Amino acid sequence: MTSSVPASSLDPAVAARLRRTADGLVPAIAQQYDTGEVLMLGWMDDEALHRTLTTGRCTYWSRSRQEYWVKGDTSGHVQHVKSVALDCDADTILVKVDQVGAACHTGARTCFDADVLLDK
Repeated sequence: MTSSVPASSLDPAVAARLRRTADGLVPAIAQQYDTGEVLMLGWMDDEALHRTLTTGRCTYWSRSRQEYWVKGDTSGHVQHVKSVALDCDADTILVKVDQVGAACHTGARTCFDADVLLDK
């Protein structure tokens, strides 16, 4: 991330708990709230998490574009946030969403159905 990213308004108590990667990010798993289907993995920094918590729409940090993006702003495939939780180590965020349309940039419902390695 760059130094031009504004300071976050994330609750300092939440920010203090997060365990980030070296570049200040936390992986965020999007899961369909009613079926449990795992939809995608994105990356959040403090500001993306703050925006997700306060707007009810998933906001991610694009590592390739070095900018924030709100899921569905360009595709129409919106993620309406139902709940947000940290895992036991506070190094992964689980966002339960109501997904409208495809979650994957390929147009698939989920990012995890194209290359199944094992299915028993």
